[in-house]
Amino acid sequence: MANGKDPTTDIQIRDLNRAARDALAAGRPGEAARLLRQAVALDPGVLSLWLNYAGALRQANDFDGAQEAVNAALRLEPRDFNALMLRASLLDRPGHEIEAARAYGNALLFKPAVPAGTPLATAVERAERVYQDYLASFAEAVDAAVAAVVPEPLTAAETGGANALRFGRITSGRARIFHPEPNQYYYPGLPSQEFYERRLFPWIEAFEAATDDIREELEQALTVHRDRFVPYVNEDDTLPLDQWKDLNGSADWSTLHLIAHGQVAPDAEIFFPRTLSALALAPQPSVPGRSPSAMFSALKPRTRIPPHVGVSNARLVLHLPLIVPENCGFRVGSETRSWKVGTAWVFDDTIEHEAWNDSDALRVILIADIWNVFMTDLDRQVYARVVEGIDRFHGAGAGVAGGGFGL
Repeated sequence: MANGKDPTTDIQIRDLNRAARDALAAGRPGEAARLLRQAVALDPGVLSLWLNYAGALRQANDFDGAQEAVNAALRLEPRDFNALMLRASLLDRPGHEIEAARAYGNALLFKPAVPAGTPLATAVERAERVYQDYLASFAEAVDAAVAAVVPEPLTAAETGGANALRFGRITSGRARIFHPEPNQYYYPGLPSQEFYERRLFPWIEAFEAATDDIREELEQALTVHRDRFVPYVNEDDTLPLDQWKDLNGSADWSTLHLIAHGQVAPDAEIFFPRTLSALALAPQPSVPGRSPSAMFSALKPRTRIPPHVGVSNARLVLHLPLIVPENCGFRVGSETRSWKVGTAWVFDDTIEHEAWNDSDALRVILIADIWNVFMTDLDRQVYARVVEGIDRFHGAGAGVAGGGFGL
């Protein structure tokens, strides 16, 4: 008896467990519960005994006792899927709907592979259905609370209520929390948000007013200067760029650079004067060898740009949609939007974002970088001087690590 246990204990437990099974099969759950209570008293450290005991108590309609037995099992193993499912199912009765749903949600976090057609698969299906119904009802309650303050969500998203709407979506579990993750430069102290409210950019309506002029110059370029569009991703194919493998060197995603690495492209003032005039309205960064930057971005039909992040949160990205067929979309963090020709928006591209063109036609937008609206004059000077110094240290020329924004 090195472990201190009577050698006959295991035999007693097996006999009690077998007798309890027979009692259950004969429709005597109360007797089964008494037998299993004796078994757990002999060895309270066996998880399966507690679960069998809880099951017998449940069949005997002793729900409180069954819950206590499940709690004892979970004290032994708090992540046991069967114990978590049993606890939830004990609550799954009228008057306990929310408690049951939340308990099912906890259980589903630890769901293993479940063979189809088994009783456990049926139980899992119910758990998922109950939990999804709960999430839908919870979302409705949250939306109703938000609507009491922000009664017109679409208008509010444009005039100051966007954060209220996002708070509701995050709180109800419909949106993840994303943070800036620039792949080169993170400037501290700046807000973290996907899309920025239009009211922060007093020049944006005047910029949008030039849409027809800009589009006319674009269409001329697509007809006469199509060779000016070059692959957006054009990296050394010896580098580990799995994410960009399908787009590297591909014309599926191409750009016509108007301003690159801080320099206006050759002949741009001749062919795109009205576009450059409109871009002059936006407060573009001035970082030697880096920015300002602006381009037409063309995405061919049935092409997707994978999730990625940009270079620096010191600047934001401006989009002006010019040619947008149906079935095109854009996601920044937890928010997905559709482009509308002539309606600009500003977003933080250091938050994970992606784009797609699921149509049969070309999609083109004008992209430009602008200073992050929360950067002070001192911040801008420091950022420009530091980045310029880093490039000088590395011996980087004007063509290295240019605009660094995407989509």
